[in-house]
Amino acid sequence: MIKPDKMRTSLLLLTICFSGVLLSTATCKKEESKPTLTRSEPAIVFLGDSLSAGLGLPEELTFPYLIQEKIDAAGLKYRVINAGRSGDTTAGGLSRLQWYLRKDVKLKILIIELGSNDAMRGQPPESIEKNLTEIIRKTRAYDPTVKILMYQFYTFPNLGKVYGDKFLQIFPRIAKKEKVELLAFPLEGVAGKPELNQADGIHPNPKGSPIVANNVWKSLKPHL
Repeated sequence: MIKPDKMRTSLLLLTICFSGVLLSTATCKKEESKPTLTRSEPAIVFLGDSLSAGLGLPEELTFPYLIQEKIDAAGLKYRVINAGRSGDTTAGGLSRLQWYLRKDVKLKILIIELGSNDAMRGQPPESIEKNLTEIIRKTRAYDPTVKILMYQFYTFPNLGKVYGDKFLQIFPRIAKKEKVELLAFPLEGVAGKPELNQADGIHPNPKGSPIVANNVWKSLKPHL
């Protein structure tokens, strides 16, 4: 679980990054990498949105691609599947989940990176929690041995404190109830820094993405 002090730091960083900025999902190109089945290792699936998809980046600079390089360098036998889609919500992730619950995928670890776009659309916290819970339960119904990890996310100041507080509480509540672990905020050291982000101020640029990959690797490696 993420410690409260780190959660506050993460929230501050994300507030700086997103303050006054509401990215329209209409501008997000739908992007999703299908499983590459040329490798036979057990799969790590990043079920996410534009952060995983690597909006504005070449494939070789997306953080899931960089994680695969780190896994290979460490001699670990996993293959990474980038199941990120720009603009996706928790409902979208749930609707796409079945594609990865197949024997040929060999799902070993599912990492959920969803929720931010729900907040940008002002989706009810109850529906967000329901979708995330269903993703977890549907995966476990398919294979209870799959390890499930989830990122803690934060909402935006312009949505107000009441909504923000409700949204913030979704992730630790699910983690406790469903017994999944929250991973550390992936944009630590990148959020709020113009030199590490694209012109939208939200998505990491070629300099920022490797930092995100290092953050993800640090939190993921103990689970491999």
